[in-house]
Amino acid sequence: MHAIAMGLSRTLALLGGLVLAALVLMTCLSILGRQLNAFLHGDAVQSIAPGLATALLGMGVGPIFGDYELTELGMGFAIFCFLPLCQITAGHARVDIFTAFLPDRGQRWLRLAIEILFSATLLLIAWRLSVGMMRRVNTGQTTYLLELPYWWPYAACLMAASVAALVGLYMVWVRLLEAVRNDDIIGEGVEGEH
Repeated sequence: MHAIAMGLSRTLALLGGLVLAALVLMTCLSILGRQLNAFLHGDAVQSIAPGLATALLGMGVGPIFGDYELTELGMGFAIFCFLPLCQITAGHARVDIFTAFLPDRGQRWLRLAIEILFSATLLLIAWRLSVGMMRRVNTGQTTYLLELPYWWPYAACLMAASVAALVGLYMVWVRLLEAVRNDDIIGEGVEGEH
């Protein structure tokens, strides 16, 4: 079961990474296009090579149309894609100033309580995303520039949030077994201690 959950989490994280890399590339190209557009409209280029400037501007040199909308929609999806891997590897940051004194058994029960809270939160997020998606489907609302249906990013985020919720439930089961058996299956993972 752990291999399946880990594989699904890694695959989703890779997908989120690809989306994030595409957004970074798009943003860089858009900024370059915006700067080149301003340069081609400048007095120096217009006086030295007006034909070249006009030709390049006619080819559409400029910012990528709808780049802000695509960034907004893609970032939400990418963030949800990273949640399952962070959950299964116990990669969330923690502050253990008040809990460092607890014995191992107490630490395991505390990790179980935290996993229950995380899972409940992830289930709540997935549920609210489904409600929001259905509202967007029913209203037919679209983005301003690209006129993409708003329910598309909601559906993508819902898929990733649902996987995160399933991984969260799996982690509750793992933490319950750890607490009851008083033995580490995953342990503290790669949590960052602060």
